[in-house]
Amino acid sequence: MKKIKTIFRFFGIILISIVLYIIIAFGISHIPINTDFENCKNDTQDCVEVFLITNGVHTDIVLPTKNTTKNWTKSISPTATKTDNSSSKFVAFGWGDKGFFLETPTWSDLKASTAFNALFYLGSATMHTTFYNKEDLQENPTCKKISISKENYQKLVKFIENSFKITENNNYQLIMQGEKPHSYGNDDVFFEAKGAYSLFYTCNTWTNNALKAANMKACLWTLFDKPILAKYEK
Repeated sequence: MKKIKTIFRFFGIILISIVLYIIIAFGISHIPINTDFENCKNDTQDCVEVFLITNGVHTDIVLPTKNTTKNWTKSISPTATKTDNSSSKFVAFGWGDKGFFLETPTWSDLKASTAFNALFYLGSATMHTTFYNKEDLQENPTCKKISISKENYQKLVKFIENSFKITENNNYQLIMQGEKPHSYGNDDVFFEAKGAYSLFYTCNTWTNNALKAANMKACLWTLFDKPILAKYEK
């Protein structure tokens, strides 16, 4: 009888912990910061156009491939993709768990070991970069266009740069699949990244922290994509 009570108590504690985790996560994600942020206006400032996109679960930050502040093609060559994307005007950055990204192209491929490692800070991180053309980035509920000052753009760039692992020669480390860069399709490649995914730091937490670093509207803390996108609803 005591064993049964102990088992029930154990699972009760787990259930309560999960419920509290979800309540706290949702609650904090709805606390906004940098609420005074406004879109930069080119008639008064030097502005940079960026995008915030989501696939319904995971967020990416999309930046110009090159401008006077940063030429990303020097570190992330479009020619590394399966199709030469040298004409692409934008590149997206999405941080996440390496095992989840590389071993789980679809939800049906998800393994219990991959999920466990990701949730409990046991894996490593990767940066998924994808090239886009302007026509691919049409504003809708899953794609938000944001205009920011050059000063804030520099801060955003610095945050993203600091998320990559670099070699002794200060190069980003491509993740290879055999003799070719690992990718999902024709327009993307993966790089080694700093940090680790966990119950308290997800791909969306990374995106949110990038926005905070650039003084943009963001959540106090979040694990989810929707609270971030909601900050940019018109």
